[in-house]
Amino acid sequence: MTNLLGEPPETLLPDDTGAADLNQGIDVQNVAAAHPDSTLAWALLAEAALDEGRDLEGYAFARTAYHRSLDQLRRNGWKGHGPVPWSHEPNQGFLRSLAALATASERFDDTTEAHRCREFLRESSPEAYDELVG
Repeated sequence: MTNLLGEPPETLLPDDTGAADLNQGIDVQNVAAAHPDSTLAWALLAEAALDEGRDLEGYAFARTAYHRSLDQLRRNGWKGHGPVPWSHEPNQGFLRSLAALATASERFDDTTEAHRCREFLRESSPEAYDELVG
């Protein structure tokens, strides 16, 4: 079935405030402290914590990235749904935060939240879903 109203336009976030520092090799903790609105820095902190088995920290970092991302998305025209392409690098902090939040939620047996985050990721960017979840 075709949506007669069409799909909403892609949401393309502006450059992440911490991306340049991260690309220069500055430690991600220092980047998050210097640029607390850097969703990419928070998402990377979440991924690292989860990789190290620090699930509570990973959850907190992912939740921070996720909520900061929602604020940024709304400020940039997102209406609660629609494509957020993985190929647009500034969107990757948001998409990574969803994947990390799903993983952390699953580790706390919050399967409802894990499923919601994975579906949100898949609907926002099938490419990111394939890249981050598989």
